[in-house]
Amino acid sequence: MGFRGTAMYVTDLQQIRLIALPQPDVAHQPTLDVDTSLAGLAYRTQQAQRSRDGATAWLPMIDGVERIGVLMVTAPDLDDALLGRGETLAGVAALLVVSKSSHSDLLVETERARPMTVQAELLWAFLPPRTIGTTEVTSSAVLEPAYDIGGDTFDHTLDDRGLHLTVIDSMGHDLASGGASAAGLAACRAARRSGGSLTDIVTSIDRILDTWFTDRLMTAVVAHLDTADGRLTWINCGHPPPLLIRHGRVLPLVLDREPDLPLGWGFLRETPPTEHTARLQPGDRILLYSDGVTEARSPGGDFYGEERLADTVIRATAAGAPAPEALRRLVQGLRQHQVHKLRDDATILLTEWHPSGRGRGARPDAAEESDRAPGASDRPGRG
Repeated sequence: MGFRGTAMYVTDLQQIRLIALPQPDVAHQPTLDVDTSLAGLAYRTQQAQRSRDGATAWLPMIDGVERIGVLMVTAPDLDDALLGRGETLAGVAALLVVSKSSHSDLLVETERARPMTVQAELLWAFLPPRTIGTTEVTSSAVLEPAYDIGGDTFDHTLDDRGLHLTVIDSMGHDLASGGASAAGLAACRAARRSGGSLTDIVTSIDRILDTWFTDRLMTAVVAHLDTADGRLTWINCGHPPPLLIRHGRVLPLVLDREPDLPLGWGFLRETPPTEHTARLQPGDRILLYSDGVTEARSPGGDFYGEERLADTVIRATAAGAPAPEALRRLVQGLRQHQVHKLRDDATILLTEWHPSGRGRGARPDAAEESDRAPGASDRPGRG
């Protein structure tokens, strides 16, 4: 192809470093920092980066909208034609990595900085890709502490009508909590893939917990976004309410509804949960999170809080960061807030609705304005 050399780098589980995959007869490649290296810039921005001497380029490896890592290519002179061939090669490399990741311990071990607990291994085996999307919607999630998660999990998937979202927080931080969350996720998927409604999904999870995990309670938000018209439907079972971010502002109370009881008591068999609805505008972002995010304490006892959570996302949005990068920055700030010692699971899922038929700056119509909760007002981000 005209290259002198190539190397594939994948990101570690926490998206802090880029680690080279081993190659026969090639010396060990250094690990690169995502925030300070040229390779990291290519990963963060999803754009090719060239070295000053023009002999090395870093090309993002992307599967759909999921960032996999970067491909390094070298040549005596990387002109535009050669760079274009490199970008095609990076796309093929991404597909190769994804196709092997389910059954290659080499890839899994490369992405890990340390051993993983059994409950974390259990939950990661159930998780979907961290980022999925189409031309109409993007959904991205992070989960911490990555190597020691116990009771949190998430799911997002596309169907013929739009995007399904789930965030689950099971009581505790042990193997039983991980098992309960895994069972809850399996119940969610079984009901959903059988054509069940949000109510069917929630009652199915409640029944499974009440039958097999009698000492475990679980909070959850289960939602569906119709990507054709922006209608968001959700059920909240004792979980923090979703946050709506619009035009760089948090709209307080818009998605705040009276929650149903947590799952696991079996009460939902007799009293079905309440489905709530709201109409989104193009460019709106929905933030789902577990209480381990807002209740994270610094060594001085300061809570991370909802305002700091929203502010971090808004700052990243103002800087033009896509949803996956906004979440990466957010979880970095969360780890730093707790001096890299998270005491509880923290799950964050960020969804952006960006329909191709309308601009992100479109003004709402009367029907969309009427979906606001009484008394709700725009609260500007502090950034």
